[in-house]
Amino acid sequence: MTSRPITTRSTTITASEPNGNHHHYYPPPSHSSSSSASLRGCCCCLFLLFSFLALLVLAVILVIFLAVKPKKPEFDLQQVGVQYMGISPTASSSAAVSLNIRMLFKAANNNKVGIKYGESRFTVMYRGIPLGRGTVPEFYQAAHTVTRVATTIVVDRVSLLQADAADLLRDASVNDRVDLRVVGDVGAKIRILRFTSPGVQVSVDCTIAISPTKQAVISKQCGFDGLSV
Repeated sequence: MTSRPITTRSTTITASEPNGNHHHYYPPPSHSSSSSASLRGCCCCLFLLFSFLALLVLAVILVIFLAVKPKKPEFDLQQVGVQYMGISPTASSSAAVSLNIRMLFKAANNNKVGIKYGESRFTVMYRGIPLGRGTVPEFYQAAHTVTRVATTIVVDRVSLLQADAADLLRDASVNDRVDLRVVGDVGAKIRILRFTSPGVQVSVDCTIAISPTKQAVISKQCGFDGLSV
């Protein structure tokens, strides 16, 4: 019986035949390196594809945006009505304020596209002291339309400290004029086709003067700031 010595060196297997001939056997190539290369190539292709699609979408949005040329919507406090105002001194040298005012806002959209307004909150203050809050629910406004929205701010017997109460009583009884400040933020988004722009805000800051004897607003001055689309 003929013995066949096998010598293994590195990754090559050599078998000696009786006649002295040598045959070299090489192991089959590993598939791990080729699989890794294929996976990296596939991921690279997917990344390039998604990047191209993202750039394409941004380009389309930019073209539509430039074609539409959105303008700043107009949001103005049109009317303020006093439904009730009462100021009563209390035993602790303070004063209790009760107030109901109705505010009517006019929103004008002169754009070729619609605008979506989020829920807006307004606060009425006296000398920096919050008295009450009102809310305007969210609404959608079509292109080239004017929408009027209203909110009522209710102040139910809010107590003021002695110094502020003395100022309020003097303003109401001597001057027949109580200056209040109404502040709030209005959120708006431009909607183009199925795309909605990031939210932007306009800050509403109004100063109104109320006559307690007439139960009416005698002056109003508003400023709107911060909206850019």
